[in-house]
Amino acid sequence: MPLLDTRRDKNLIGTFVADLVLQILSFVAESEQTNIRQRQAEGIAAAKAKGVRFGRPPMPLPDGFDRACSKWKSGEISCTQAAKACGMPVSTFRYKAGICEKNQRSQTDEKV
Repeated sequence: MPLLDTRRDKNLIGTFVADLVLQILSFVAESEQTNIRQRQAEGIAAAKAKGVRFGRPPMPLPDGFDRACSKWKSGEISCTQAAKACGMPVSTFRYKAGICEKNQRSQTDEKV
């Protein structure tokens, strides 16, 4: 744009006009970004209100997970061996075992 070309007019007014136009454009871009974030937040809130779940769906536990988990908790096998038997990383095995333990506790509490 010739208005923003500071190579041609290196005087004070040319530089001032170019800086002013750039400031206005950056303000408009920042305002639009704020509006986009607000609309996105509203859309997410509306989707959550409708019951839409975000993210990857949880994977089912592999066959033999409960057996490997109970052996691990009783000390028969190590966590690494239990995870290998289930075909999952150790961190995932511990995470899933913790979730299963919490679910079992909550089911036991409901029965009482």
